[in-house]
Amino acid sequence: MAINVQDIKQLRELTGCGMMDCKKALQEAEGNVEKAVDILRKKGEKISAKRAERNAVFGQVFAAINDSKTEATLLTLNCETDFVAKNQEFSEFGQSVCQKALETQTSNIEDLGALPIANINVEKALLDLISKIGEKIEIGSFQRLEGEAIATYIHSDKTVGVLVALKNIAGAADIDATGKDIAMQIAAMSPGYVDEDRVPQSVIDKEKEIILEKEMSAAKPKPQAIIEQRIVPGAIKKFYEEQTLLKQKFIKDNVKTVQEHLSSIQKGLTVSDFARFAVKR
Repeated sequence: MAINVQDIKQLRELTGCGMMDCKKALQEAEGNVEKAVDILRKKGEKISAKRAERNAVFGQVFAAINDSKTEATLLTLNCETDFVAKNQEFSEFGQSVCQKALETQTSNIEDLGALPIANINVEKALLDLISKIGEKIEIGSFQRLEGEAIATYIHSDKTVGVLVALKNIAGAADIDATGKDIAMQIAAMSPGYVDEDRVPQSVIDKEKEIILEKEMSAAKPKPQAIIEQRIVPGAIKKFYEEQTLLKQKFIKDNVKTVQEHLSSIQKGLTVSDFARFAVKR
């Protein structure tokens, strides 16, 4: 089938694979970009883009947190160019929306437009900003987090932002520093899930399918029993170690996992939830 050039470029941006490899994968997937990504993975192609950042565009990430550090909001404001992402009015608007969402305990991105801001509402203020700057601007992602103790981290260039909620904090010393360490871990290592229990079975099934097909299609494949009993479980174990926060190696002491580090501070101390957003700059 005929493949759209834009789809080929999109797949190349998502995966980092060559144009011809992307075209062939799209043809095999009948134009479905997501299926084409899986096809490239099954063929052993190195996928350079992280899933969590596939839809990132230019912009900034903003965070707001209440005085008791038990509630926080995280928001991305997206735009078309790096130039606009550095604009002061753009920055002030993004931060004001994030702060207003915190103050009003807004939880859904769909409700942000109606929030009062600058004597009008967010939707009207956004339209005014677009008209003034002359570029498409939109709220890309939004999340509210509550917990016993919330920590926030915004990278210096505002391209990555994190919220993390800790639980079982009673008795833990310097919980602010601990929260910041874990937030920076999330920013740097980009886990997809808190722990194994949060990973959907469909995700694990997909990983197993990809590993099995990749191994079986090798030039000299190992016996299927060995692949299923040894290689697949080993690969899934590695997946958990890379993609679940609590099983990741702690970046400040890679002898320990994140959970082992937390347990060394206070028995039972752990992470209940987190959010991580990223944009391009």
